[in-house]
Amino acid sequence: MSRRARTRALLAAVPAVLALLGGCTTAGAEGGVTAPAPSGTALPAGRPTPGGTLLVADFGADTVTFVDPLRGPVGSVAVGTAPYGLAVGPDGLAWVATAEGVAVVDTLARTRVARIPYTTGTGPAGTGEYRGGGMGIALSPDGSRAYVGVNVPGGRGVLEVVDTAARRVTATVPVGRRPFDVDVARDGGEVYVTGHDSFDVTVVAADTLAARRIEVAPYGTAGGLGSWLKPHYAVVRPGDGRLLLPFEGERLAVVDPRNGAVAVEPMTADTHQHGAALTPDGRLLVVGTGAVEEGEGPSLTVRSPGGDERVYPLDGPHEDVAVSRDGRTAYVTGGYTRDGHWNGLTVVDLADGTTRRLPAGTRPLGIAVL
Repeated sequence: MSRRARTRALLAAVPAVLALLGGCTTAGAEGGVTAPAPSGTALPAGRPTPGGTLLVADFGADTVTFVDPLRGPVGSVAVGTAPYGLAVGPDGLAWVATAEGVAVVDTLARTRVARIPYTTGTGPAGTGEYRGGGMGIALSPDGSRAYVGVNVPGGRGVLEVVDTAARRVTATVPVGRRPFDVDVARDGGEVYVTGHDSFDVTVVAADTLAARRIEVAPYGTAGGLGSWLKPHYAVVRPGDGRLLLPFEGERLAVVDPRNGAVAVEPMTADTHQHGAALTPDGRLLVVGTGAVEEGEGPSLTVRSPGGDERVYPLDGPHEDVAVSRDGRTAYVTGGYTRDGHWNGLTVVDLADGTTRRLPAGTRPLGIAVL
């Protein structure tokens, strides 16, 4: 029996009460969750944040942390419980998906200027992998809207549309379960919401908010909510607008959002995969978190537009990745949604794969380069 078949068989035997949790793990998934840390303190006023500074969402606390890519953390700002994803506009405002609402941070002044509550009921603000509230988040190209995927424990997720000028939620759209990631077409015409627990991407028209579902399940849907073999993060490929979703370091799902067609290309890392990003020259970066049952350890895959791959080993699990503006360096967060997270990030030289660890907040997940 293959590794994937054994995994599916094992997960099918998980008691239903655990399967209802959904997600990448079964029992004990939240055992490593760090209790919320005290709120951070903004950096001294009058000293604008330098370009190239990193901003990370502290999923194990209630802050975002500013990180000098050479020296480590240089300050933090309180945003709300268990921040997950973040997106930064050209105006320097960061939009942060927390369990309590979307926080707005002025990254130049290093202060929180607003927190916009969700209109969807998600229960009390909590922590851990299955907490309700915002997960993936993205901005429209013109910055007029923020799109946040809201997890509703036990039910379908919701895409909440935020008017960034009015700073309020103006619309909601039902989407898949546990919306790990939100991406926007380069022309702003469509929004793509990756539903982890429903094996799908929901395509939402930005003008009418009409939605349609595309199943993305290159291993099938056996195991249901208890399956490991689900989509996590996506990127929009330059040129043709297709979505790239990596699975298990073995398969890359290439989704045409126009007609729902899903093609599958081989990958080589042989590891459970989460975060993804693109370099300016179109290389795909994919974070490997480690083996599910069998396979290789944590890694960062660097995949050329033609499909050639280099796989760089990492020390310990990681979650998400961002790339420097010159495309030479990757920053991989150590927060991880499951057990094994750590309070830092790994800096990877994309030319030769050399790495160094850097402290960076408390269980950092989402990351952006300012």
